[in-house]
Amino acid sequence: MKIFFAAITSMSLLCQAAAAQTLKLNDILDSIQQSYPSLKMYDAQIQSLDAAAKGAKSWMAPQVSTGLWMTPYNTNLWKADGAGNTGMGQYMISAEQMFPNKKYNDANEAYMKAMSSVEKENKQATLNELLATAKKNYYGWLIIEKKLSVLAQSEKLLEFMITNAETRYKNGLGKISAYYKAKASLGTIENMRVELENEIAQKRIAINTLMNRAKQTDFSIDTNYAVKDYSSSLFDSTLFYSNRSDIKAIDKNIQLTYLQQNVEKASLKPQFGVRYDHMFGFGGFPMQYTLMGMMKIPMNWSTKMNKANIESLKWKALSFEDQKVSMANEYSGMAYQMQQNIVAKKKQIELFDKNIIPALKKNYESTLLAYEQNTEELFELYDGWETLNNTQLEFLDQLDQLLSMQVDLEKVLEIK
Repeated sequence: MKIFFAAITSMSLLCQAAAAQTLKLNDILDSIQQSYPSLKMYDAQIQSLDAAAKGAKSWMAPQVSTGLWMTPYNTNLWKADGAGNTGMGQYMISAEQMFPNKKYNDANEAYMKAMSSVEKENKQATLNELLATAKKNYYGWLIIEKKLSVLAQSEKLLEFMITNAETRYKNGLGKISAYYKAKASLGTIENMRVELENEIAQKRIAINTLMNRAKQTDFSIDTNYAVKDYSSSLFDSTLFYSNRSDIKAIDKNIQLTYLQQNVEKASLKPQFGVRYDHMFGFGGFPMQYTLMGMMKIPMNWSTKMNKANIESLKWKALSFEDQKVSMANEYSGMAYQMQQNIVAKKKQIELFDKNIIPALKKNYESTLLAYEQNTEELFELYDGWETLNNTQLEFLDQLDQLLSMQVDLEKVLEIK
């Protein structure tokens, strides 16, 4: 029985280990694109509009009527008399059909088929927002992992200082003043670790939510990253016209407006139809029929609404054009500002990486060597560690800001 339970426990642990997979950023982005509910909602709306477009060329329903036609109230007159006169009155069956205007149907079909194109671009705009949110959570998690690594290293250094200080103090070789600061810092590191691990849990939940799966699903991330170079990129309006889905959606709305205008113009054309009546006479009265062509003629008093709609749609299209230009101009300005901020942030990070941190490491190492040779006090060693630790964490904060800026720029450029 013990062997059985041990096997079950081992299998459970293996399953948990397998479940805690390591995901790359592209894996997460692909999962969001396939699974996020609101994107599926757009797909359903697109299918709905495309399905509705299939009925754009349908005919109007025929109108059928039946009843008495020119029949006297006196029923005695319905019958033939003995003098050879037929009865009066008829029973009529009537059918009427209006034929669709081909130009109107073609215009309406083109309009309805184009309606889903706006939703397709809106879907891409929503996806762009979702992917940017996922990237920020992913990079934030990545930076936290690196901070935890710095804290783990600092913890080892503090433990060395504390142990060494205790030994020296017992042997009367050192002062105890910095000892308590090191002990307090050890507690501070543990406090920071708890906070950072909670932030990881929050980001894991956020990413699981975006991937539309169980919120507590355990996984880790690949901590490799790349800082991209956008320093020489040009951000003119043409770039945003071709890249931004929300601007493309405005383009589609402009096209829809003109197509809707064509529908209103086609409504001003005459419409034709046919009517057939068949009459059964009473009292020997002969059967009769009428066959008539019909035409609906748009007159000035009946087309005011259509003409008003045509004028309104013209101004609506111009409004969309101005909105499109305004958005492209705004995005261009935002992109250049972000580009400049990224260039400046890269210079700051380079200074940290190549000058500041290496110098502080050498300072700490030299102080440690002097401390080991009893030529420096624990206070100086602690001070060297504290400065290095805080600077390393500041460097990671700067890197976090850079990656966040990169995500913001890619969001503006709609780079997935």
